[in-house]
Amino acid sequence: MVGTHLLRLWRHRWIDEHAVRRVLPADMLERLRARVAASEQRHTGQVRLCIEGGLPLSYLWRALHGRVPLARIVRERALMMFSKLGVWDTERNNGVLIYLLMAERAIELVADRGIARAVEPALWDAQVRRLGEHLRAGCFEDGLTQALEEVSAVLVAHFPRDSAAAGADNELPDEPVVL
Repeated sequence: MVGTHLLRLWRHRWIDEHAVRRVLPADMLERLRARVAASEQRHTGQVRLCIEGGLPLSYLWRALHGRVPLARIVRERALMMFSKLGVWDTERNNGVLIYLLMAERAIELVADRGIARAVEPALWDAQVRRLGEHLRAGCFEDGLTQALEEVSAVLVAHFPRDSAAAGADNELPDEPVVL
């Protein structure tokens, strides 16, 4: 048990922002940014990508001491980033965060209340499972691209951009956040 905890701690400290940028270089991040921007031309939602190397020690500590299951910790971190990045604060309450934790190869989709009312949680869960398959195979760009396309399809179905919204402001930056 101690060995498992030490391995997890080492992995979360070792996989930092620099390690993430080696796996997701600038040109790949630029392609993902362009895909987010193109996606948002088709709907009124806002999509953010957040890729984090490892959990901060304050989150990791609770998981290592067994007080909180790791899956719940990852979800809590995704919710925190959803808040911190302002995804919850869009005009139509239809923002979606795609959160990737590299150290665990864990993915979370967090949808704001406007879109969450319209979409069954099972749909998001299925998307997370498909992205997880790409992550386990080490295909990060393919997985994030697929997740973005699937989230975009949901947003287009429920929040299509009409001609009146054609000039609507982009409420959130399109660049992926790397931590």
